[in-house]
Amino acid sequence: MSAGWHNKLARVSQMSWDEIRTRAAQELSKRGDLLRHRMGREPAPVHLLDGPVREGNFFFGQDEATSRAAILREQMPERAAEIVRQADDICKHEFWLLGYEKLDYGAEIDWHLDRVHNKRAPLQPWFTIPFLDFGIVGDHKITWELNRHQHLVTLAKAWLLTGEDRYIDEIAAQWRSWAKANPYPLGINWGSSLEVAFRGLSWIWVDRLLEGAAAYEGLREELLPALAFLGRYIERYLSTYFSPNTHLLGEAVAMFALGVLYPQMPRAGRWKDEAWRVVVREAARQVRPDGVYFEQSLHYHVYALDFFLHARQLAAANQVEIQSAYDGVLTRMLDVIDALAQAGPAEGFGDDDGGRLFDPQRNWTENMTDPLAVGALTFGRTDLRAALTEESIWMFGERAVERLTDSRNAASARARAFSDGGLYVLADSEPCAQVMTVDAGPQGVGRCGHGHADALSLRLTMAGERWLVDSGSGVYIASDIADRNVFRGTAAHNTMRVDVVDQAIAADPFSWTDIPTTIASRWVAGKTFTYLSSRHNGYERLPDPVTHERSVLRVNGGLWLVRDVALGKAQHELEVNWHFAHDIELREAGAGEIVATRVTSGGPGLRWMVPTGSNWKTEITRGLLSPAYGSYQAAPVIRCSASVTLPAEVATVLLANEERRGAAKISSARTKAVQVYELQDAPTAHAIYFALGDAPWVAGPWSSDAEVLYCRIENDRLEHLVVIGGSMVAWKGTPLIDAAADFDLFEWRGQGTIRHSQPGGVATTSLLDELAKSAGVSAMESSYVEKH
Repeated sequence: MSAGWHNKLARVSQMSWDEIRTRAAQELSKRGDLLRHRMGREPAPVHLLDGPVREGNFFFGQDEATSRAAILREQMPERAAEIVRQADDICKHEFWLLGYEKLDYGAEIDWHLDRVHNKRAPLQPWFTIPFLDFGIVGDHKITWELNRHQHLVTLAKAWLLTGEDRYIDEIAAQWRSWAKANPYPLGINWGSSLEVAFRGLSWIWVDRLLEGAAAYEGLREELLPALAFLGRYIERYLSTYFSPNTHLLGEAVAMFALGVLYPQMPRAGRWKDEAWRVVVREAARQVRPDGVYFEQSLHYHVYALDFFLHARQLAAANQVEIQSAYDGVLTRMLDVIDALAQAGPAEGFGDDDGGRLFDPQRNWTENMTDPLAVGALTFGRTDLRAALTEESIWMFGERAVERLTDSRNAASARARAFSDGGLYVLADSEPCAQVMTVDAGPQGVGRCGHGHADALSLRLTMAGERWLVDSGSGVYIASDIADRNVFRGTAAHNTMRVDVVDQAIAADPFSWTDIPTTIASRWVAGKTFTYLSSRHNGYERLPDPVTHERSVLRVNGGLWLVRDVALGKAQHELEVNWHFAHDIELREAGAGEIVATRVTSGGPGLRWMVPTGSNWKTEITRGLLSPAYGSYQAAPVIRCSASVTLPAEVATVLLANEERRGAAKISSARTKAVQVYELQDAPTAHAIYFALGDAPWVAGPWSSDAEVLYCRIENDRLEHLVVIGGSMVAWKGTPLIDAAADFDLFEWRGQGTIRHSQPGGVATTSLLDELAKSAGVSAMESSYVEKH
C-alpha cells in the first residue's frame, strides 16, 4: 500500500463520525452533480414558494436606500464621486482587484482569467481544479476577487447616486455573462464555498440597493432563483471540516442573510436557524478570550469582525435572539482594534488576505479601523476611536452622522495587554501620541497557516502615522514559493533573526513546522512607564540552541528602550531589522544614531540609537513593503548585525521628539550581575539597569535586587525613578527603598508621585526628596563597572 493511502487512512482514523458522515455526503453530492451534468441534464433548480411573502429587513428599506445615498453625497462628497468614477471604470471592464489597479478585462469579460499573470483556469468540474497550482490557474485569488461581484454593488450605488439606468444595464449584462460562462458544476468559481458566499452577499446588496427600480425588475426574476441555488450550494458544502475559520464564518453569514431576508426560498427557515447557530458558535471558538482573532492576523481579525457585525445587525433587524456572550466577543474584538489605533492606523501583522466585506477596496492597513464605526453605533460606545465611514452611512443612515464625527476620539493613549493573543500595547501621549505593539503570543493555530515567523516583532505608530511597520504579505500563490516565504519570514519583521534562518520552518504556502513557543514573562504598566519582558524558543532547534529574549521599556516623554538578548554558547550570526514606512527618510546623525523623518509631512521625528563602540554593525538599506495583496513599495530598513559568541545582546533606543535637539549618545557597561545602558541627551541623562540573575547587584552609586531599575537625571538632579521587581534600592549605600517582600513595581518622580503594588506599602527614605533637590547626582560611575 502506498504512503499516500497510509496517510489517508491515518487521517480518517482521527475523524469523528460526524466528520466522516459530512465529508462523505459532500463527496456524494459532487459526484452526483457531475453525473447529472455528463448526462446533459441541467442542475436541479430551486423553485421559490408561490404567493405573496414579506421579505426580511435589510440594513435599510426601499425608500431608505435613496435617502442614504443622499446622506453619503452630502457628508462624504469625495467618496460619492469616487464611487461614480469606479463605476465608470467597471463599465469599461477595468477593475481594481486586491492591490492591482485598473486591470483591463477587455470587451468580453473572461471570468476564469487571472489578468495579472494572463493564466486561465480550465473549464472542468470545480472539484478537480487544483486552484493552488500557479502553473495551471495562476493566482486564483485574483480570479476569485473579480468573481465575488462586489463591483456590481459599486454599480448599484452609482445608480442611486446618479439615477442613470446605464449602471443597471451594466449589472444585468455582466450578471448574465457570468451565468453563461459558469455553468454549474464547471469552473474555478464554484471551487470555494466562501467565494460562493461572497458572491451571494454581493447579489443581496445589489437586490436591496436596486429594489423598486423599473430597470431592475426583469433581472430580479432571474437573480432570486440563482440566489436560492447559491444558498443550497453553501448548505451542502459548508466548510465545517475543510477550513473552519473565516471560510466557515463567511459561508454561515451568507446563508443566514438568505434565510432571514428571503423566506420564499424553500429552506430559508433552516438556513436562518442553522447558520445563526454556526455564527454564534464560531464567535466563541475562533476568537481568543481577550478578543484577538485566532489566526494571529489583523486583517483576518477585521475580516471576521465585519462578518460578525453584519450578521448581528441582520439578526437585530429580524428579531433573532442575540446572546450576551456573542456581544461580549464582538466588544472585545473592537477593543483590540481600538487599542492598536490609539496613535495612528492599526498596524498589521500576519497575513493580509486582501478581502473585505461590503467594499473590497478597504483592504489597506489604513482601513483596518473601519469596524469601530459600526461597533460604536451597534453598542452605543462613545469611547471607541470611530470616524464616519461609508459603510456606517449605508447601515445606520442619519444616526451615523449624528453620533460619529470625522475626527478620531482624542483620548490619551494607554497601555493594554491582550495576553491570550500575545499582543502587548505600550503607549505614550507625550510629546505626541505613540503606540508600540509587541507580538509576544502564539504564531497562530494548528499549522499557523496565516501567521508569520514574527515572534517578538514590534510596530510603532506615532502622531497619526505609521513609523515601524510590518512588511505585509506580498502574495499567497506565485510561480516560486520563495516569494511567499520572503514576506512571512523573520527578516521581514522587526525582530531578531539568527544564522539567516526563520524562527519557524516554512512548509507549504499555508503551514509551518517547528513552530516556536513565545512567552511574556513580565508585563508591568505603571503611571509613568510600561515594561514587557518576553522570549521565544524558535532557535532552540539549532545545533547550538539559541533563545531570543526581548525587553521593551517605555518611559513617559517619548523614550523607548528595546533590549535584545541571544542566549547560547557558540558563535552565531545575529541581525535585528527595523522596517520603516515607505515615506520615511533615514539619515545618519552621528555615531550610533539615525534620524527618521517623514518626507511627505512635518511633525515629530524619531531618533534611533544603539550603543557606541560595540561590535554591532549598523547599515541603512532598502526593502519591500506590501501595503495590500499584490502591491509593493520600496521602503528604508535599518539592519543591525553582528557575528558574536553567545550570550550577546544589543539595546536600541528610540526617542520621539517634535524638534531636533543636540547630539545624543548611548553607552553600555556590564558586570557579572548587571547590564547598564546610559543615554546622555543633554541636559538629561537616563540610566537603565538590567539584573543578569537573581542576586543583588551594584553599579556605580546604585545597589539593588531589582529586575530592572530606571533613573532620569535632569540638570544633575534626580527626577524620575522606576523599580521593577525586587525589594530594595540604595544609593551610595544609603537605603532609598526597603520593602518586606518583593514588589512588582515602584515609581517615583521629583514631584513626589509614588505608586507600588504591595498592599502594605513600600518604605522609602527622605533621601529621595533630597536627591531631587540637590545637585551632584550621577546615574552611574564608570569605576564601579566593567566596560565591554
